[in-house]
Amino acid sequence: MADPIIADAVDDVADAGAASKKSSRSKSPTAHIYSKEAGARPLSGFLKFAAIPTFAFLVVVVLPFLVGVVLSFTNWNGIDSVTSGDYEYTGIENYSDALGDEAFRATMTRTFVYVLGVVVFSNLIAFGLALLVTSKLRAQNFFRAVFFTPNLIGGVILGFIWVFVFRQMFTWVGESTGIGFLEQSWLVDEKKGLAALVIVTVWQLSGYLMLIYIAGLVSISSDVIEASTVDGAKPWQQLFYVKLPLIVPSITVGVFLALRNAFLAFDVNLTLTNGGPFRSTELLPLNIFLEAFRFQNFETGQAKAVILFLIIAVIAVIQVAVSRRFEHSE
Repeated sequence: MADPIIADAVDDVADAGAASKKSSRSKSPTAHIYSKEAGARPLSGFLKFAAIPTFAFLVVVVLPFLVGVVLSFTNWNGIDSVTSGDYEYTGIENYSDALGDEAFRATMTRTFVYVLGVVVFSNLIAFGLALLVTSKLRAQNFFRAVFFTPNLIGGVILGFIWVFVFRQMFTWVGESTGIGFLEQSWLVDEKKGLAALVIVTVWQLSGYLMLIYIAGLVSISSDVIEASTVDGAKPWQQLFYVKLPLIVPSITVGVFLALRNAFLAFDVNLTLTNGGPFRSTELLPLNIFLEAFRFQNFETGQAKAVILFLIIAVIAVIQVAVSRRFEHSE
């Protein structure tokens, strides 16, 4: 039979524990967040900090986009005020003209080739650079800064720099060494001009994507790497079976950013080749710009811009959906 003194002590301890739990719940620092009185606080907090940026986004981005979509179904000349109403609705005539433009279709095909080259090479090089600077390499921070520097240079300046490189330096090296494909500037060759655009864009974008892959690689637990080492995994096995599956979210972001930057490439295209020679390196953004501002076909240019938006939206949604499936399968 239990000692009554001990039994009383046990009851006292139990009562004290229950009181303590009740007290701790009532004094929880996060309890007020879930209370009914604080239910409206998240909305008020959002309005306090994000109301002005949201308003600016709606006015600067969303509203002009919607107006542009409406104008793509009219014969607006680009000069009259949008609110004047001095234009007529033409249905899908502008879209029919845009898709019937042989130069636009050729530009679309060329842009897909350019985007494919940029997405593949920029992500491969960025991942390789990330592996390099996260290894036990000396002066890692120095190399990270060096690889990221091209991203700090504006597209216009970058284009002029590489014009000098392709026209002066490469040709000098080709004539001095006898290397045939360098003796003539790539910018005057219809086939090599597009390759030059891909090289410059990849050179600029790889450093930026490298940071994303570095963030993914350093987030991998050292315990996982050590466990695979103890199990006898070789470096290439750790790369393909441990690191790559664990950085799929980084790959998703990297591919998405490369897609976006490649489809919207304009400044480098304008300053490096200006679409030449014979419009052989003209990409979709430059084609739209020339259609609207050089040929003064604003309504057709607006329709082409909407088509470009739809292409980017569809490809981005497919890419994110496929990447998410890989993420959930891991």
